[in-house]
Amino acid sequence: MASATFGVTVMDENHIYQRDCIEGLAELPEGSVDLVFADPPFNIGYKYDVYEDKKAADDYLNWTRQWGAGVYRALKPTGTFWLAIGDDFAAELKILFQRELGFICRSWVLWYYTFGVHCKFKFARSHTHLFHFVKAAAGFTFNDAEIRVPSARALVYADSRADPAGRLPDDTWILRPQDAPQAFKPDEDVWYVPRVCGTFKERAGWHGCQMPEQILGRIIRVSSNPGELIVDPFGGSGSTLVTAKKLGRRYIGFELSPEYAARIATRLDETRTGEPLLGSVEPLTSAPSTRDGKTIRTKHTAPTEAAPPELFANAES
Repeated sequence: MASATFGVTVMDENHIYQRDCIEGLAELPEGSVDLVFADPPFNIGYKYDVYEDKKAADDYLNWTRQWGAGVYRALKPTGTFWLAIGDDFAAELKILFQRELGFICRSWVLWYYTFGVHCKFKFARSHTHLFHFVKAAAGFTFNDAEIRVPSARALVYADSRADPAGRLPDDTWILRPQDAPQAFKPDEDVWYVPRVCGTFKERAGWHGCQMPEQILGRIIRVSSNPGELIVDPFGGSGSTLVTAKKLGRRYIGFELSPEYAARIATRLDETRTGEPLLGSVEPLTSAPSTRDGKTIRTKHTAPTEAAPPELFANAES
């Protein structure tokens, strides 16, 4: 049974630890981790229960430098590090991890999703940056056969030069499915996955920033092998560890919040190796209908018994 461990002296695998990730990473054996996935606070003022998400820029970068150095130390020479980050610090963190900490950036992926964050005076934000870093230019794990898709050369042009094994997916998402209903099929080479919204079955329900298991599944499959060790410094909703367990990887996670750590432990107890990942691999059906979900008032609607006034506090923000 999984549990959230408080005050650790021995670092056991397949566990979530309630502690600061800088301390936790320092206790991992050097060069012992195959893959790290980090989805840290974006420093945009999001309300966490025990972390202040609005530091001075230099303080935020220095904090990132500390846990980033811990990631580099813990990774094997052939290890891989994926970082999810928002617009505000994406460019600065790429430079920090490359030029200061010594990582090599293999890809700068843009994860595009529907249900983007509504903004009043700028375009709605509907993407997250995913940086694919490695420690060495050669020898890292990249299981391209796990994620290959048929190429346009084969699907569209019937070109005999098409590789029958397919090609790697692109690193950008540029259209919405409603703009191109014939696109985003499972056999195409554009990576589109909706984010996990509040009405989705996949939603854990107690953490506002949740990565989809289908995104994590692609990263874990391509950058690690069954039985290898995955580390998530920012446990959050626990989706990285849950996905790692489903895919037969070993895992260690750190989470600063006692409440979040306990809830992650519960999710892990309810997860079985080999279970299918949540979220359909068919992206046009991976976003469930919201017809019977929560009703959010706009300036044209009014509260109802099913949608009480307290749901509307931030509807116009």
